[in-house]
Amino acid sequence: MMRGGEMPKAYEHKAVEERWYDYWVQNGLFNADVNPSRQPFCIVIPPPNVTGVLHMGHALDCTIQDLLTRWRRMQGREALWLPGTDHAGIATQNVVEQMLSAEGLTRHDLGREKFVERVWEVARKHHDYIVAQLARLGASVDWRRERFTLDEQCSRAVREAFVALYEQGLIYRGERMINWCPRCQTGLSDLEVEHQEHPGHLWYIRYPATDGGPGVVVATTRPETMLGDTAVAVNPHDRRYEDVIGKTVILPLMEREIPVIADEVVDIAFGTGAVKVTPAHDPNDLEIGERHGLPSLKVIGEDGKMTAEAGAYAGLDRFEARRRVVADLDARGLLERVEDYTHAVGHCQRCATVVEPLVSTQWFVKMAPLAEKGLAAVDEGLVRFVPERWTKIYRDWLHSIRDWCISRQLWWGHRIPVWYCRDCGAEICAREDPSACSRCGSTNIEQDPDVLDTWFSSALWPFSTLGWPEDTPEMNYFYPTSVLVTGYDIIFFWVARMIMTAMHFTNKHPFDEVFVHGLVRDEKGQKMSKSRGNVVDPMELVDKYGADALRFALLQLITHGQDVRYSEDRLRGARNFCNKLWNATRFVLMNLPEEILPAEIPTEGLSLADKWILSRHTAMLEEVGRELEAYNVAEAAGRLYAYVWNEFCDWYVELAKPALYGGVPGSQAVQGAATPEGHVARLILQRLLGEILECLHPFMPYITEELWQRLYPGQGSIVRQPWPEPQPAWRDPSAEEKMAEVQAVINGIRSLRADLTVPFSQKLPVTLIAGDEAVTALLESQRAGISFLGACSELTIAGPEAERPQRALTTAAGEVEIYLGIAANLDIPAQVERLSKALRQLDEQMAASRGKLENPQFLERAPAQQVEQERDRLRDAEAAAERLRRHLEVLRGL
Repeated sequence: MMRGGEMPKAYEHKAVEERWYDYWVQNGLFNADVNPSRQPFCIVIPPPNVTGVLHMGHALDCTIQDLLTRWRRMQGREALWLPGTDHAGIATQNVVEQMLSAEGLTRHDLGREKFVERVWEVARKHHDYIVAQLARLGASVDWRRERFTLDEQCSRAVREAFVALYEQGLIYRGERMINWCPRCQTGLSDLEVEHQEHPGHLWYIRYPATDGGPGVVVATTRPETMLGDTAVAVNPHDRRYEDVIGKTVILPLMEREIPVIADEVVDIAFGTGAVKVTPAHDPNDLEIGERHGLPSLKVIGEDGKMTAEAGAYAGLDRFEARRRVVADLDARGLLERVEDYTHAVGHCQRCATVVEPLVSTQWFVKMAPLAEKGLAAVDEGLVRFVPERWTKIYRDWLHSIRDWCISRQLWWGHRIPVWYCRDCGAEICAREDPSACSRCGSTNIEQDPDVLDTWFSSALWPFSTLGWPEDTPEMNYFYPTSVLVTGYDIIFFWVARMIMTAMHFTNKHPFDEVFVHGLVRDEKGQKMSKSRGNVVDPMELVDKYGADALRFALLQLITHGQDVRYSEDRLRGARNFCNKLWNATRFVLMNLPEEILPAEIPTEGLSLADKWILSRHTAMLEEVGRELEAYNVAEAAGRLYAYVWNEFCDWYVELAKPALYGGVPGSQAVQGAATPEGHVARLILQRLLGEILECLHPFMPYITEELWQRLYPGQGSIVRQPWPEPQPAWRDPSAEEKMAEVQAVINGIRSLRADLTVPFSQKLPVTLIAGDEAVTALLESQRAGISFLGACSELTIAGPEAERPQRALTTAAGEVEIYLGIAANLDIPAQVERLSKALRQLDEQMAASRGKLENPQFLERAPAQQVEQERDRLRDAEAAAERLRRHLEVLRGL
């Protein structure tokens, strides 16, 4: 197919992006199937919650996954990026309950069935919006294989996993101290509790002795729980209390007699060394109570209010009860003192309510046997963390893991597949819903009302999405998956649980590698949150700058496990890069014939610039491939950016113009091969631009597809093009060395012109004095390029014995002296005034830098990198000042 049609002068991202995503999907370009002739590559998307919309963290995560998938697909792998969403039990239910609250309703007003229907409506709406957002970001997922954690396939996997663990004795129901959220009305796992430092108080309360003695003073941060105290504990080695151990004291306000016991767990240094023991409301106290056979009195209920066991305080909110208890203690003279005390308080991750430790009947998973398998997966090298430091953190957590509370007192989610017989009391756990009791045959059975923790279904995601528990072709081909891309904040919530369950149920690891990236923060490094008002909507950025610009800006920021600081300046820079690529392609296409040229580059008739760009191009391909293999995404993006902008666009394209224009820089290019040099330049421009677009495609899919179609019409989509391979034969260190000398000369000329603020359109005479014959010959061979890029009205190249021009500014580049002739119409006084002002500013800058570098405190306290940057700044300023002084000396002498 022939090239044709004029290319728009400016890149309009909206028009381009709307066109290509539908084309990709409709043509099945993202589809991946079982193909034994190809090596598989598989990523399962960390499923976004159907509670809202994608945020910047999602944008970062999805961009990395898309980059890896597109890259591996171009390498010839059968690349599957499997999409899906998470029902997000407690989070989604909270959203709907808040919507109902605005209508003056509760879920109980609707009933379970109607409420779940309402949640499904909200979930579907958010799902559709999330899908649209993923499409706008360019996600190359196989939509045919989309999964939802509550769909039929995933539900079957969840049921199988629960029943299997139950039958193996690894799931049990029991009374345990759990984290309870009074707002969400459900138990929480330890990981769903966020501990935040709170300024509070330490209240010192006297418990009078039963025998009329002074008793014991205890310190507590939660005086309302004292109403449920059943003992006071001291350390057996604390001599201050050796006379009271075994005696009793009176519990203030409740007037109940409780014992003083000795237990090793008590910290002698905390408070007075004596602590109140409330087994029903503190996990440590519960253990003490079990060791000493203490009763457990529940004085705070699931609703966060005081129970009947709290006596006169029954019905009060727990925090109001705290105020009343403190006031009553003070009135009775039993409040010894109050100290300010900052301590960590647990909050519900979803609604930020202060959680309450309560003893409750819940379902648990025994984690120790699973943790052993999770540790083996890493210890045996089956799963590799990138960066490696997360391996230790993962190991440490598994070594100290506790049983996982998996039941939630919610209505939205996977209902626990256990039924209770009302007649014989049997507990029935079944893969299929039973119609009668398996023990007595009664139909009077009732299903457990609770649902599973949403992370239970998420833990099965890598294999449930591929068909497990069935032995599917996809499980045999794509599993274990290749890599999991995730933020470090869910390593324990999700990553560890996936590894443990995969090893247990499939006897295989779920993924070969885990690439851990940081979180997106604002420019000040603060976490993005609605309360801070610093939340950024990625879709607004896509509207403004384009998906490619957002993707490239994010990828440039990624470091291994370090948080990412979002900056709109980066987006502007990425958008400018898109424009640079567009303009370069437009120029190349204007200088190519309508027919597509051969891809082969001749080995003869190459100019220095040709040899240099081919060498630099293959070096770029090697480096980008190496960085991507190591997940050094930002380094790969940076290398591509530098090569495309600086080496290809700013140097080779410009150096090729004399050849393209038939040796007459500035003239209109002639279609076809006007000269042999022009023909070679066209071959190189077409080949290298095509490979640049292929390399950039995983980073910036939309613009590269648009430009590819213009460069290679009728050649299919860039999505399925092969990843460009480095050409070792193109490497030419000698050409790179020589070109570096030529570039230094051109940069020297440009620097002198910049010092005089001379526009490129104004040509000036240039004299180059070379240090020896070899350098002279090199400069002569590159006369056309130097003259064109240096905007020379005439270019004189001479040996070291030549006479130096007098009316000229001078600088040096290696062994070459550069003289820029001063135009007769130059306003000398104005230039002297401008350069003098610039010199004064440099003097001030140097003085400030020297002041810092001579300050011992700065050298001792500042990071080494900052000190080195200051030294570099001083060196650069000194060099610039010296150059300006030489210029002023010349100008004042005219």
